Amino acid sequence: MPAGIATLVFAAGILGLFLLDRDPKSHTSKALWIAVIWLSIAGSRSVGQWIGTLHGASITDTTSDASAYTEGSPTDRLVYSGLLLAGLIVLVRRRQEVLGILRANWPLVAFFLYCAVSVAWSDYPDVAFKRWIKALGDVVMVLIILTDRDRYAAIKRALAWTAFLLIPISVLFIKFYPDLGRGYHPWIWTPYYTGVATNKNELGRLCLILGLGVVWRIVTALRSEQRAARNMHLLAFGACLAMVSWLLWMAGSMTSMSCFFMAGALMLATSLRMVARKPWVVHVMVFAILAASVTTLFLDMGSGVLQTMGRDPTLTGRTDIWKLVLGMAGNPVFGTGFESFWLGKRLEKMWSIYWWHPREAHNGYLEMFLSLGWLGIVMFGIVLVTGYRTVVSAFRRNAEEGKLRLAYFTVAVAYNFAESAFGSLNLIWICFLLATISVPGGWIKNKPRKAVAAVTKLAPPVVFHAWSEFDPA
Repeated sequence: MPAGIATLVFAAGILGLFLLDRDPKSHTSKALWIAVIWLSIAGSRSVGQWIGTLHGASITDTTSDASAYTEGSPTDRLVYSGLLLAGLIVLVRRRQEVLGILRANWPLVAFFLYCAVSVAWSDYPDVAFKRWIKALGDVVMVLIILTDRDRYAAIKRALAWTAFLLIPISVLFIKFYPDLGRGYHPWIWTPYYTGVATNKNELGRLCLILGLGVVWRIVTALRSEQRAARNMHLLAFGACLAMVSWLLWMAGSMTSMSCFFMAGALMLATSLRMVARKPWVVHVMVFAILAASVTTLFLDMGSGVLQTMGRDPTLTGRTDIWKLVLGMAGNPVFGTGFESFWLGKRLEKMWSIYWWHPREAHNGYLEMFLSLGWLGIVMFGIVLVTGYRTVVSAFRRNAEEGKLRLAYFTVAVAYNFAESAFGSLNLIWICFLLATISVPGGWIKNKPRKAVAAVTKLAPPVVFHAWSEFDPA
């Protein structure tokens, strides 16, 4: 099939997915599209990289320039700043809800404030500050979703719309636009598949997060009593799941693939009433998944499993990288500053050793230690503990939403044993925030705001209904 015709077919298919997922009864604000655009960029490539690849530059050319990695792209800064400004305007209009959420999540607020303070001892404070602003954008986008007038519908739509855009386009690129969807290993010239991402690991990460959202929607649809809507949702998300499965296989990212199956099994298990009614069983399952990940990756008893997965005992050279970066670590208490380790001489040294130019330690906890020191590790540990409490509490109140939160939390903790995903513009980090941020009970979905409550005392039911449907954001 010619690429042009394939593009038209995929465009029609994407439109069909949006139509199949349409729900006239759900009313979310137009501001949700700000978060969807941010998620789409986080799951694919920056605008600067898109411009580069569309003008003929290879994927490697747009991601391996040391100066561009340090200085950033003016185009990207403009796009991120515009989205962040638009998001802040939305949150100012929802300031009562936002302030309530921030008060309820003080450990996360304290952690981000410490990240901001750590900019002061970075070797490149201007670069570190820009990266902190970008990380703040992740929080802003999550808050846009969580403060929507129909929070449950906003979560569903944000994940579904991002999946409808990125997953089919990844298939299209790999099959019909190899210059955009594939890369080639130097010297041996064998292909690896990237889709809309920049490398196979990021494609796997994209499929992992959005694929779990797809599985969640399928499980939810199976419980629906509305036959017509259920069939449309099953058709749309069944097609997405088929594409996700194929992309995971093509990407060959063992970390993403194993996390997808473990979290998917956890989601299916917690869908059973006999499991959902016994919280201790849920705790045991989460602990078992994390314990299995640790023993497989870091203890000798997991070497056979690693070889079965196509990995050597060094985790494809990860243990060597860990030894090198620990030898270059800065202050053990405070670290090198927010996202500042992979800059300057340290970056040059690592790139002189490895031809493939690493930009992360391939372990999220080690990465955090290098940037924020033991103090940052302790503060993030508090975020993990309080976040898990939030996830479990959400699961008890609303099992449908809670099972997604539980899956995302477990994935974030396990994935970072072998990859670095606690950082800005990263789908795993964004969905970790989405899962662990506590929403006070006063703003459960469709809960009238204080102003609306005041109006109901004076206005007739018709006026109240019109007011409650209005959302300036």
